[in-house]
This record gives sequence, structure tokens and C-alpha cells, in this order.
Amino acid sequence: MKRILIALAVLLSVQVADAQTKSPEAAKKAVVAAEEAAQNPKKSTKVATWVKLATSYMDAYNAPAGSAWVGASKQELQLLMGGQQPLSVVNVEVGGEALVKESYADKDFYFNSNGQLALIDITKPVVENALAKAIDAYKKAYEVDVKKSKIKDITGGLEIISKKYMDEAMNAYTFGDLVKASELFEAAANASAVEPLAKIDTTALYNAGYTAWAANNNDKAKEIFEKCLEVGYYYEGGEVFAKLGDIYTKLGDAKKGAAMLEEGFVKFPQSQSILIGLINYYISSGEDTDRLFVLIDEAKKNEPNNASLYYVEGNIYKELKQTDKAVEAYLKCADINPEYEYGFIGAGVLYYDLAVELSEKASNEFDDAKYNALVEQFETSLHNALEPFEKAFNLTKDEGLKVSIAEYLKNIYYRFISKGTSYEEGYNKYAAIVAGK
Repeated sequence: MKRILIALAVLLSVQVADAQTKSPEAAKKAVVAAEEAAQNPKKSTKVATWVKLATSYMDAYNAPAGSAWVGASKQELQLLMGGQQPLSVVNVEVGGEALVKESYADKDFYFNSNGQLALIDITKPVVENALAKAIDAYKKAYEVDVKKSKIKDITGGLEIISKKYMDEAMNAYTFGDLVKASELFEAAANASAVEPLAKIDTTALYNAGYTAWAANNNDKAKEIFEKCLEVGYYYEGGEVFAKLGDIYTKLGDAKKGAAMLEEGFVKFPQSQSILIGLINYYISSGEDTDRLFVLIDEAKKNEPNNASLYYVEGNIYKELKQTDKAVEAYLKCADINPEYEYGFIGAGVLYYDLAVELSEKASNEFDDAKYNALVEQFETSLHNALEPFEKAFNLTKDEGLKVSIAEYLKNIYYRFISKGTSYEEGYNKYAAIVAGK
């Protein structure tokens, strides 16, 4: 999928070919028999009865897909399915990717350009809500299991159900159904929380909140992200605080949103999402933006040798359009930590972005004198970016970052290539790095 889902580092449970997979007809009969046994007064007191019912629901859930698994080739599936032919074959686009959709009576298979099965969509389940019913059966099994003899079976079953919900949630997200994806991620988290498994699945929980937020279901997103805070899960860089700040603002409580962002900033002062949220709040509310510097100064007191805090300060000044102070803060990073390249990168990017703005203004200016003045300012700003970028390039040990910096330097040197051989040499040097030579 082309879109990026923040924090969706989900390892999908791989569907592996299983020789024991029942046919839909057999699975349905097994469910009927297991349900009848569960209704029998004598059998309903036995843990095995409820475990059997739960596994019957799971067999019914798996039956339409048969032995198919994501990653299987068309040739492998044809062998497993006994040469069964699809009812229709059409080319479709899912999540920005071109796929081939093969439709059968109870399922759709989606194949990628390599002929591998990428998605399985069950269109005719054997039993509706089989996963939820399986959870209820496991709950009952745990309730009647006085000797706790089947804890391992029940726990394992709940783990499988949670993974199945995660698979379905990812499918829904891939198909662009954010509301359904959120519901299924939440179902996965709820399945993990059921006793005796009783686990907090922070990945499922965060993803449920994120997809609800992306779908503009702010009340649901607020509820789930607040659960994340309750269990002490903030996600990388404190993204939960950033999202809650945005959600409270959208729900009409901007002050609560700002308080949430400030709380997050104390814990994660380097979070760009939190920082941008705070800057937007103070600018839009008309409140004193000095509060931002109070927060960063508090962070500096706690970590006086943390060069990145001066980088954050530079970012604040940059957003407030205070260029000189931004550059001063960026360059201060090197005083704190001479090995910290991001201060130089920040200064270089600031000058470069300013040059781009001036270039755009010049292109729309029809007065010759004003145009020439803007071009001069543009060239000055672009030239100012050279030194910090050069320092960052020489300092960083990250090869990927070197290439990114070289891209900026290549463009700058090209602009001044007519001004002398040194600029031409600079252009050739960095162009070769960008080209991987």
C-alpha cells in the first residue's frame, strides 16, 4: 500500500497450507454439532465441550480460504484447489498497487504482478462473526475449567483469534476502509485482553486509534488513545500525545489539546509532531509564544548536554520565521556536541528553503528592480546554505544521510556553476555521489 500507516509495524500471521482444513460443508456440520453439545445440560459443564465449540468456529472461519496462504503462487493454489476455476478475473487497483482479482463463490483472491497471492477476501463466510463467537466459547471454557487444565489451549486459541483480527484489519486498511480497520484493530486488542491471555496489545490498540483518527472519528480515536496513555504506551516519539492534542482541538477543546501537547513535550521534546502542534496552537490562539521557549529551557535544564534540544529550538524559531535566531540555535548544537550533524543540516535546510521561497517570489515579480533584488537575496540565501551543508556532509557517518545532503549541495553548486571552476568541481563531486558513483 502506498499510504504510510504510522506505527503499523504489524507482522501479519502467515496463512500456511494446512492439510486438515475442512471444507465449508464439513465445517458447518461440525459447528452445528458443537453448538448442540454446548446446549446439552450435561455436556455444557465440561471444558472440552466449549473448547470444541471454539475450534469449530475457527475451522468454519478458515474453511472458505481452504489451504490458500498469502504468498502462494497461482500454480501452487491450482494444485491445492484441484484445478477449480474462478468465476471471474479482473484487473484492479488496491492501495495504489495493480492486482489481479480472481473471484470464487465464497472468496476473492488478489494476486500481485509476480503472480503471488497478496490478499484473501472472504465474501461468503460459513458462520457470521465466527471469531467473536469463538471468543465467547473460550470465555465459557475458561469459566467452567475449574482445574485450569485447558489454559494452554484457551490461551493459544485467543492468540490466534487476535492475529486473525489483525490480518483482517490490515486487509481493511489496504482496501481503504479506515472505519472497518479501526474496528478490527480494536477487536484484536480486545481479544488479547480476554482472560486467561490477558495481554495488552499496544500495537493493535495504537493502530485502532490511528485509523479512527485518520477516518475523522475523533470521539473513538480519543477513547482509544487515552487507553494508550493509561497503559503507558506513547508510541515512538510520543505520537499519542501529538494525536490527542490534535483530537481535542478538533473536538473544540483547544486548551486541553495544548495541555496534552505540553505534557508530551516534557517527555519527548524532540518530537516534531508535538512541536508543530504547540507552535500552531500558540500562533492560532494569539497566546504568548514565549511559552514554547520556557518549555525548551526546562528540557535543557534536565539535559544540558543534549545538542538536539538546540536543534528543536532552531525549529521553533524557524516556524516563527525568526531566521537569525533559528540559525544561531542550529549552530549552537556543534558547541554542545561537535559530532552532532543535525544542527548544520537544520541551518542548511533553512537557508535552502528560504532561497526557494525567494525564487518563487521573484518568478511572480514584474517590476525589474524588485525582481533583481529578490534574485540577489535568493542567491545570498542559497550560498549561505553551502557551508553548513558541507560541514554536515563531512561530519555524518550515515551514508544515506550523506546522499541526501549531497543532493542539496549538487543543486546549489549547479546554480553557481558559471561563477568559477570551484563550483563546477563541487557540482561534479556531489552529482557523482548522488548517482552512486
